[in-house]
Amino acid sequence: MSLEVFLLLAAALFSIGLFGALSQQSIVMLMMGLELMLGGVIVAAAAVWHYIAPAAADGQVLVVLAVTVMAVEMAVGFAVVTALFRSREIDTTDTAAELKE
Repeated sequence: MSLEVFLLLAAALFSIGLFGALSQQSIVMLMMGLELMLGGVIVAAAAVWHYIAPAAADGQVLVVLAVTVMAVEMAVGFAVVTALFRSREIDTTDTAAELKE
């Protein structure tokens, strides 16, 4: 498969994630959109790194590190959202914005 196919996949993932992040009010759906955007960036970075230096393992290590950080970030985010929902029944971005006051 060529680099263009991977970049097209990455652009599609990023676009779907951007649409999801901008159009949803649910905090969980917003986080899922952000996750798709990060996934698109990781796919693009891995594809470019593979085509630039296929023999080097640096790109693979960076991708595994990025996916690990992404998983930890989402776990912490879901924990915060769960705590907000349990304590104050907050599940949308509009009601979460009122926490600043």
